[in-house]
Amino acid sequence: MHLENRNVALLVHSCDRYEFLYKGFEFFFNKYWNFNAECNYYFATEIKHAVVNNFNNIQSGKGEWADRLTLLLKEKITEKYVLYFQEDMWINKATNPRFFNQLFELAEKNNWQQVKLHSSDVYKTIKTDLFIDGFNIALVDNARSDFLMSHQVTLWNKEFLLEQLHKKEHPWRNERRGTKRLKKLNPPIFHIDYFSENGAVENNENKNPVLRSEYQTISLNGILNDNITPYITGLMNEGSAYRDYGLKLQYNYTHKLTHDGLSKPRKVDVFKRIKNWVQGKE
Repeated sequence: MHLENRNVALLVHSCDRYEFLYKGFEFFFNKYWNFNAECNYYFATEIKHAVVNNFNNIQSGKGEWADRLTLLLKEKITEKYVLYFQEDMWINKATNPRFFNQLFELAEKNNWQQVKLHSSDVYKTIKTDLFIDGFNIALVDNARSDFLMSHQVTLWNKEFLLEQLHKKEHPWRNERRGTKRLKKLNPPIFHIDYFSENGAVENNENKNPVLRSEYQTISLNGILNDNITPYITGLMNEGSAYRDYGLKLQYNYTHKLTHDGLSKPRKVDVFKRIKNWVQGKE
């Protein structure tokens, strides 16, 4: 359901090649997310239409990562703030809607531009006097931290996020170059340990935080990684439809197939190829 008075869009930014992951993301998100968090829910694909329970499916069209996200933010999402997810971030612990509703209110009241919601050792933080349910709202030390521009779970002011998206940037270039741009700009960036990313410990000086959640990134370069195994076990206990899906995940994981069912690309030694070509071997 889309409610006009909500000013936050929870956006899952995906691509059509990763359609294989949609069902798993949907299952675990709906299992652990509390939809009393007052935001609108969008699942973005490129051209394909996807039915994802509790989400509005929107399309960006084809193009480079930054260009697709820019179109979504300019033409499909009207909310002021964006809570950014990707389809390979699978939640495995319950969430607290009170935390998110307080966060949304504080962000708008204080005009916060970026609030990172995932723990990671790449961030160095400075304690503040602000807390939500025991979570310190820390300030990121921009000079000492890395990946100021990241695509992990983050609450963004939409216009500020748009300023970080340069044409034709693929995701890795956007994170690298975007971080350099943000270090030069040096804006206030906040950090909260709400999600443990891949089991990461808390960064900040919290006070017995309430209902800390967690997600695992289950994919790396289009291939399922070891984090997928407990999710496969969970799906195998959920009836025939999810068991079949779990078996497909297990097959791809075991055989190191990409999400569109292809074999993992082999690394090519370019210099060896040139040498072989000169010697008439290719």
